[in-house]
Formats: sequence, structure tokens, C-alpha cells
Amino acid sequence: MQNFYLYLQLGWQHILNWQAYDHILFLTALCGVYLISDWKKVLLLVTAFTIGHSLTLALSILNIFTLNSQWIEFLIPLTIVLTSSIHIVQKRSFNKKINFTYLLTLFFGLIHGLGFSNYLKSLLGKNDSIVTQLLAFNIGIEIGQIVIVTLILLVSFIVISIVRIQKREWHLFLSSAIFGIALVMALERFPGF
Repeated sequence: MQNFYLYLQLGWQHILNWQAYDHILFLTALCGVYLISDWKKVLLLVTAFTIGHSLTLALSILNIFTLNSQWIEFLIPLTIVLTSSIHIVQKRSFNKKINFTYLLTLFFGLIHGLGFSNYLKSLLGKNDSIVTQLLAFNIGIEIGQIVIVTLILLVSFIVISIVRIQKREWHLFLSSAIFGIALVMALERFPGF
């Protein structure tokens, strides 16, 4: 049980660490266009993301699937660019196309899971039984993501309801800012540059 708690703690600390800012940017791009009243949809999106990254995390840890780390480091900001650009060009709320969003989020979770795998592999070492540690780490990541998403929804609530910025203008500002940051990250991380 002590091992479980240790990996649970490592999971949420890894996400809530500012060094994981690309993950925080992705969650902000994904969830920043929703309102607090959409919390169930947001929770499902975050869970779809967790399922995706849990799958590739497990496959990578077990050496069933691996990808060059340079490509992973490039693909992660690319998922942020694509997510934010979808929100920029979307004329109405993205809620009506939520099923597509779940699938896309699941797919992007697969990519982000590969990014976590090197970190977790270094923690696990040559451990034979990884099921408990992998489960605990993923639960910890989910807890951290829920904390981040809660903060994102609160900021959006304050900006839209209290400061009275138009919802669409806030979404455009947020998505555009994230798009710019992620595009620079992607270009800097392009393999071979």
C-alpha cells in the first residue's frame, strides 16, 4: 500500500509541476472553452485523455510500443496547436460535437502517454510487477488533471461572469494565446532542428 501511495503522489505531483507546462497548456486548450455548468462533459474529456495516455504509458513501459523521444516531444505541442486551432475556427460552442472531441482527446492522450513513459520508466527501474504502480501513477495524474481543470473552469467563470468578457472573445483570446505558445514549442522541438 505504501508503494501505491508513493506512485499516486508522484502522478499528481508530476502534473501539478510547472515543468509539465505543456500538459497544463493542453488541458487549458481543451477545457478553457467550457463553463462550470459543463463540468460533467469536461470530466469525461479529462477521463478520455487519461484512458489514452494510460494505454500508451502501459504499452511503452512494457516495451510493446515505443516512439523516438524527439518525435514525442514534437507531437505533444502539436496536439496543443491542433486543439487550440479547432477552438479558434469553431464559430459556436464545441459542445455539440462532443463525441468527436472525446475521440480526438483520447487520441491525443495516446501521444501524451508516450511523453510520461520515459519519466515513469526511470522511476520503475527493473521492477517486475508494475500494475499497482502504473495504476497508482495514472490515478495520481487524473487527480492532478482534475485540480488543473477546476482552476481553469474557475478562471473562465470569473472572466465571463464577473469581469463580463464575452464568452466567444474569451475563448478566442485563450485559444489564440495557447496556439502561439504551442506553435513556438512545436517548431523548437521539430526533430532535426
